[in-house]
Amino acid sequence: MAEETEKRGCASDVRSLLPDEDTIYELASLFKMFGDPTRAKILSCLQIRDLYVGELADILGMSDSAISHQLRVLRAAKLVKGKKEGKEVRYSLDDDHVTKIMEYGLTHVNEDK
Repeated sequence: MAEETEKRGCASDVRSLLPDEDTIYELASLFKMFGDPTRAKILSCLQIRDLYVGELADILGMSDSAISHQLRVLRAAKLVKGKKEGKEVRYSLDDDHVTKIMEYGLTHVNEDK
């Protein structure tokens, strides 16, 4: 009986340390961004260097409009940012956190290779 009460107390301790529901939802939404292969490829390209839409389209063999759509999604998630240069926008990763997420993810998937 005491052991069961101790287990419940432990569960209560863990529950109290969990992030709130809104934070968990935002985290899940963030990771959904990495769940799309096209977005992951765009992020991988931008890890190497900043690029324009046309350059990304050429590299990935996609249309400018398809790349632009994905970049809008990534910008809304604060994973990429754009800097206007003349008539074009040069895209880059939003900050070092995005680079770290990509690096950790790649390290994880390549562990057993």
